[in-house]
Amino acid sequence: MMMRPMADLLTIDQARAKVLGAVTALDAAELRIADALGRVLAEDVVAAHDVPGFANSAMDGFAIRGGPAGRALRIVGESRAGTPSPVPVGDGEAVRISTGAALPDGADAILPAEDAEDRGDAVTPRVDVASGQHVRRAGEDLRAGATVLRAGTRLGPAELGLAVEAGRATVRCTRVPRVAVLATGDELVAPGDPLAPGQLHNSNAVTLGALARRAGAELVHTGEVADDASATREAIERALDGADVLLLTGGVSVGPHDHVKPALGALGVEEVFWRVALRPGKPLWFGRRGAQLVFGLPGNPVSAIVCFLLFARPALAAMQGVPRPPAPGRAVLGEPVPRQRGREEAVRVRLEDGRAMPTGPQGSHQLSSMLGADALAIVPRGDGEIAAGTEVEIERI
Repeated sequence: MMMRPMADLLTIDQARAKVLGAVTALDAAELRIADALGRVLAEDVVAAHDVPGFANSAMDGFAIRGGPAGRALRIVGESRAGTPSPVPVGDGEAVRISTGAALPDGADAILPAEDAEDRGDAVTPRVDVASGQHVRRAGEDLRAGATVLRAGTRLGPAELGLAVEAGRATVRCTRVPRVAVLATGDELVAPGDPLAPGQLHNSNAVTLGALARRAGAELVHTGEVADDASATREAIERALDGADVLLLTGGVSVGPHDHVKPALGALGVEEVFWRVALRPGKPLWFGRRGAQLVFGLPGNPVSAIVCFLLFARPALAAMQGVPRPPAPGRAVLGEPVPRQRGREEAVRVRLEDGRAMPTGPQGSHQLSSMLGADALAIVPRGDGEIAAGTEVEIERI
């Protein structure tokens, strides 16, 4: 087979654009707030009312009218959380108040208990109290009619709480992508199984499954298949059944035992591109069958992870309605890095005070290079080395 010249390979940005251009957004459904953690909003959330809905106290103490220290104020009532005082505050008066309790009519400030001389039926401020002091105003957090969460937001604990404050018991979210993972190769055995000469444990399936779940997907199938044409086709057909995305690892090159691409073609998966000007990860294959996406990831562990992070992760996000990837981050290299003449390189780095420090040996087979890595530093192609102190793009892990 004729190999494409290195100069003709897609760049990272070109390949990612093709991947995102093939994405079809998933359908959406209404979920209870309690079931929506980690899901992505398919609608804006608008506040149904002000939050808080009434002026209230930020401190335990006394609701008063602002004024100077030293004046005696008669205590005429109490306002507790959930039980507002029916008694207004007039000149020379105070109402005991708890944190979060409604501010009584007539009061415009809170005298904290620690700044008060409390005599039971009267209280004397030890400090001057300004109007508005320690008062939480109505609508200070949310205003009625304001959009508080946008479609495309992934819902964490704070977002769920905010949706509840905005008056929602349910939210409309996109469906979770269903992901299948299939590793190919005669050398692979299941985790924990004894190793015969020349065999390796199937770490890629576990790693890629974990990456997919972290990206918000549901893992519906995982396994391995030997380098046999018929078995490969049958395994891919099973993995595609019910999956939105299939992550294949290994078998996408041009050797006599690489059966993945012929099997995909026979199953109606259309090739979008093969090979990217990237190290590690040049043999990346990407295709689609209708709305289903298939990533043929390299077999080397680090190559598979890098390609997932740069291409499959953005696709899973886009399927869930997350906006397109933000502009890449930037960091300064903490040490010189050799450059590749024809390919960009994704160097695993730790981020230390704005500097990107390589994690050690960067071989595509050295999974240990991912340990402690915060990001991929994208080193541009070229000759020689890129100097320490040079600013580069980073893709956070």
